[in-house]
Amino acid sequence: MLQIRNVSLRRGDRKLFDTISITVHAGHRAGVVGRNGSGKTTLFELIQGKLHPEEGDISIPKEWRIAWLQQSAQPSSRSALEYVIDGDRRLRQIEHELQEAEASGNNDRLANLLVDYEDAGGYDADARAGEILHGLGFLGPDFEKPHQAFSGGWQIRLNLAQSLMSPSELLLLDEPTNHLDLDATLWLERWLGRYAGTLLTIAHDRDFLDKTVNEVIHLEATSVKNYKGNYASFELQRSAELARQTSLHRRQEVERVRVQRFVDRFRAKASKAKQVQSRLRALDRMPAVASLHSESPYQFSFTNPKKTSNPLLVLNNLSIGYDQTPVLTNLTLRLYPRDRIGILGANGAGKTTLLRSLAGELNAMEGHIAHGKHASIGYFTQQQLERLEPHSTPIAKIDEIKPMEEQNARNYLGSWGFSGNDIHRPIKSFSGGERARLLLAMIATQEPAILLLDEPTNHLDIDMRQALTIALQEYEGALLVVSHDRHLLRHTVDSFWLVAEGTVASYEEDLDAYAQIVNIKSEKSRSPTQNRPQDRRRSKANARIRTQALRQRRDQLESDMVSLQSRLDQLTEQLANPTTYRSERTANIKALAEEHGHLKKRVAALEQSWLEIEDRLERDRQP
Repeated sequence: MLQIRNVSLRRGDRKLFDTISITVHAGHRAGVVGRNGSGKTTLFELIQGKLHPEEGDISIPKEWRIAWLQQSAQPSSRSALEYVIDGDRRLRQIEHELQEAEASGNNDRLANLLVDYEDAGGYDADARAGEILHGLGFLGPDFEKPHQAFSGGWQIRLNLAQSLMSPSELLLLDEPTNHLDLDATLWLERWLGRYAGTLLTIAHDRDFLDKTVNEVIHLEATSVKNYKGNYASFELQRSAELARQTSLHRRQEVERVRVQRFVDRFRAKASKAKQVQSRLRALDRMPAVASLHSESPYQFSFTNPKKTSNPLLVLNNLSIGYDQTPVLTNLTLRLYPRDRIGILGANGAGKTTLLRSLAGELNAMEGHIAHGKHASIGYFTQQQLERLEPHSTPIAKIDEIKPMEEQNARNYLGSWGFSGNDIHRPIKSFSGGERARLLLAMIATQEPAILLLDEPTNHLDIDMRQALTIALQEYEGALLVVSHDRHLLRHTVDSFWLVAEGTVASYEEDLDAYAQIVNIKSEKSRSPTQNRPQDRRRSKANARIRTQALRQRRDQLESDMVSLQSRLDQLTEQLANPTTYRSERTANIKALAEEHGHLKKRVAALEQSWLEIEDRLERDRQP
């Protein structure tokens, strides 16, 4: 088991941990939670040995191999597939030793290494890496693209794939869902469900935590506390503690009224039955969890539009895409005031393409989009974060959109978590979460009639996600959102659009039904490395190379057996001849008999080795 005993650590003048102790038993799955700055990533660095405690100690079984998700990496020219296989360091070491043994002509060493190679899963490494890549949203042609050709977010996905490829008894995942879409998140949950080792994950996606952990490690104010159960159980236990000290926050009633309004409106509508049941379950849990977030540092809202057109957007026979290649075709849709729509679909289906088109960033190839007179748009996307001027500041950006007195600007930015001198810090020094909060704060001042949000929760902590959820509940404009955060979707949207097979259609089921469909499709799909002709050809070529040493060893064994058998036959004939016993001395006859016995055993051993190699080669020849 992993043991952290009486650990203390400072970062600068700040005490981060004060004699904390944590025990995680083998095979357990722990979620590490706490507000930004509470020391979650630092805890992982201590476990990895990158940092050392000032006091206390950390004990990890010597036989445990540790794998972890790197949040950055140097761009590499290696293909995506090879980059992922690099995560299996033992396999790569065996391959290196195989090359050395082959170059030196050491066939005995080659034979032993080939057994190690098979034991390490070398012959199916491509297939295993391909399955992981496919599950995380990479398509077949991506497998041969160099690592450095992918964007930053996709490089982090490759880092995640590499960590999953690495055999381990302890797996540390720091925000593994940050750059994933919903389908990839669902796949990762299933993969972790099969993982046999001990898991520690830092995550702000509560649904992901509910599916993957059975205990929660909560860091707060230099201390730590363990809670048994998943994140929902932690909320209940933690809220019971806080309820003794605080009263339920007013936001609970705002959410209760909104959910109850939805339930009352659609209770009798059969097509909404599953969504109604989902809301009722959320309503049942609400009293127990509201106080958990009552001390959130975020207290903001989106400015509601003064006027809205009806309809806001009209799409008629719209086709959109890139470089004359359509991605979505024949779209005929309407968006009305107060529509609250979640957009579902697999990676690459066209979700972001749809939002870009609605935002006016992508021109129509056919058909057209009609915007109402009062249909202003607030658009959030990860690309927008990269466009923020690095030398600007939060207060300068807000002043560009809506000039206000400095104290009012301070108060406004403070509600988004920017306190003190943060409002004058250059954006280039901001983390991903800070940039996301600033962009949302800028959008919120614009009185948009439509909010288009493409993965708005990336890099946001749980308190900020909860505050965003409540703000979107109170927002009175139209909302279209793409998100892998199912909690956000469940509590902010009333219906879904499904982007699939080159078009967009209304999806009448709920998120649970969608997850089931995704899981079934994933289980039925085969790894792309098993399907593509070029991969089959490469696999056969690799098999020929890897079996070359075995074939050489087999041929050597055959040659040795022929030579030894010839001498054995000669001895057999000599010992069977009566003349031998008349002409040879007793000592010589004894020596001949001993040599005969030794050769017989030696030939039998060579035959057994030959049979084992033939059996291995035969298995490799099978399709």
